[in-house]
Parts: sequence; C-alpha cells; structure tokens
Amino acid sequence: MDLGFTDKAALVVGGSTGIGLATAEILLREGARVTIAARRPDTLREAALALECGTGRVPALAVCDAADPAQVAALLARFDGAPLHVLVSAFGGSIRGSLETLTDPQWLANYELNLLGTVRVVRAALPLLRRAAGGARPGGARPDGARIVLLGATSGRQPTEGQVASNVHKAGLLALTKTLSLELAADGIGVNSVSPGRAMTPRAVARAQQMAAAEGLPLEAVYERVTRDIPLRRYGTAAEVAAMVAFLASPVSAYTTGQNVLVDGGLYRGI
Repeated sequence: MDLGFTDKAALVVGGSTGIGLATAEILLREGARVTIAARRPDTLREAALALECGTGRVPALAVCDAADPAQVAALLARFDGAPLHVLVSAFGGSIRGSLETLTDPQWLANYELNLLGTVRVVRAALPLLRRAAGGARPGGARPDGARIVLLGATSGRQPTEGQVASNVHKAGLLALTKTLSLELAADGIGVNSVSPGRAMTPRAVARAQQMAAAEGLPLEAVYERVTRDIPLRRYGTAAEVAAMVAFLASPVSAYTTGQNVLVDGGLYRGI
C-alpha cells in the first residue's frame, strides 16, 4: 500500500532509538523527507547510520531536549517556515514508585517527560502543520492535510503496578490527543495516539536486565513472567508499533482523528 508520504516533510521527536527510530525508517522507505530529533548527539549519529544502511536514504538530524523551550524553538526554526506534514512525538518514559514514595521533583520530571514536553513540541510545530494542511475544506479536513501522532502507553488506559506517576501522565496524553483533535480539526490537522504495550525496545531490555540482576533470575525467566498475561505471549517489536504510527501519520487515515490505538498483543482487557 502506498501511504502517500512521497516528498512529505516529517519530524520524529525521539527518533533515534526504539519505536521512534522504527517509525523514521518506515517514513524514509515511503519517500518522506525525515528529520529525527533526540537529546543525545551520539545516538542521533548511530541512528542516521542505521537508517542509511537500511533504507539508502539519510535523515536530517537535530539535537533537542523537549524540556528546554529554547531548544524546541530552535528545532522548529530549522524548517525555516516550510510546511510540516507529519509530526510524531515518540519520547517518554516511566518512573517506578508509589504515591507515598515519589517526591514532588520526581512527579514534575515525569510530567515534563511524558506530557509537557509533547505539548511544547506540538505548540511550536503548529504554524508549520497549518501551512502543510492549507486549512480545512467544507465538510471536513483535507485528505492531504497534516497529521500528528503521539506515542503513549497501554498504562494510560490500564495502569501498571508501581508506576503511578507514569500512569497518570500517560492518561493525560490520551486526553491531550482527544482535545487537540477537536481544536485542530478545522485547520485540517488530524491527531491520534498509539499506545504500545510491552514492546522489545532498548528501554524494555534494560529494565528486564535490571529485574534479572536484582532477583538473581535468568533473563529468559523475566521475559516469560512479563509476557505471561499477554494473550499473544510475547513482546511486540518496535516495527510492529511503528507500522501503526506510520499508518495514522499518513493521508490514508485522513478520516481517523481523536483516537488512541492500542498495539499491545491483547494486554488491555477493556472494551
């Protein structure tokens, strides 16, 4: 299927590893002009090399910490007012702890990482997204309008034990998705989010290794325990999640907005 990305400008914030990197690869393969942004120059360089080797195409690179408003402004200034057709916010993280153990600074840092940073990036990108969308037509958004996809987590709908701050902030990301879809529909901008469950990303591997070391267990035993309550009985891959992100970022999904799509192997038990 042609997703309609040929010569479209796309920005993937958090695009140097994991699901963000896998998304950037699909967008490049589909013909988009991709910029990936991340906090660390070394991981950006590694990502660029991997993407060039995998696709034969080279993304533009930008160092940006979404916690710094000046860096976010500088990131969007790189586009020099040119239209931005696709924005993917693919950064975030979790922090372990309970209501009683987490401090105010820990709550604020997790809020910055999982919610406010995304707000900051979307707000800065809006003029370029509106330029790409060209305004809505009577009867609905343009099929070739702009698209925003936010990366959340299943924990926003089915809380993960021991991660109260992240659960709350990921739920806030879903509310942001719905609210922005209402606010930006008239501009011809679609907004959706994707919530992966347990995907085999570098962060997930590191967490499993920490659990194995702390409990004196083989790594495979930790993987088996973590996936026991997933109907498909395995981790997802970054590519499997990225495929949904790319679909929602494409003109093919122009009639879909305000939705949160779970890619979790059946982990979420709600309707």
